[in-house]
Amino acid sequence: MPALPHSILFLCGMNAVRSPIAEQLARRMLPATTFVASAGVRAGERDPFVDAVLAEDSLSLGERQPRTLEDLEDDYFDLIVTLAPEAHHAALELTRSLAVEVEYWPMPDPTDTGGSREHIMAAYRDVRERLKARISRRFLPPKAKNATD
Repeated sequence: MPALPHSILFLCGMNAVRSPIAEQLARRMLPATTFVASAGVRAGERDPFVDAVLAEDSLSLGERQPRTLEDLEDDYFDLIVTLAPEAHHAALELTRSLAVEVEYWPMPDPTDTGGSREHIMAAYRDVRERLKARISRRFLPPKAKNATD
């Protein structure tokens, strides 16, 4: 398993859904010594379904609003995890001037989901659970196997 990066940026289109969910999950799941942030390629609006799906996991964005790469105070990260095609292209452009590792974790966009509130929430929950599993697989040591395995 690769070493845990000291700093991770989750990047998506508008920093409204996928990347803020990933940021909050990573902050809870990873050691406090790992700096975690998120941003978008473009400016976005806060999504109330993100607040709802994070609250189900006892997480919150607090007063945080979506931000772009230009809004970040620090632009050096050991790893940029991109969650959407446009974010991946933007991150690859950054590698021209910065020595940074980039990983692409394609995630569905739950804002494309229609139907009832419960149907929409199911799409957001799916993204949350996919991100949780991916963060765990990538950054956390495998669970110890039973002695009987």
